[in-house]
Amino acid sequence: MRLETRPTATDVRGRLEEFILEDLLFGDAGRMPDGDESLMETEVIDSTGVLELIEFVEREFGIRVEDSETVPENLDGIDRLVAFVQRKATE
Repeated sequence: MRLETRPTATDVRGRLEEFILEDLLFGDAGRMPDGDESLMETEVIDSTGVLELIEFVEREFGIRVEDSETVPENLDGIDRLVAFVQRKATE
């Protein structure tokens, strides 16, 4: 489901959690990290997973993730991802 309007933080969080659960954790909800936990440190994601995540975010929310934006402050954690998508959606 692609969102056609500016997504709310709740929309973004829901879609990100759904993607993480289905595509990265293969349905293992017990491994879902808290919003402030690192996806890398909890071993939810690796370097290949980061690329999948970026592709998902770009496709799902209609934003472009620049190379300079592929840093942990933007992408390493659900809370950080929600904030990043919200910032990009207002550009």
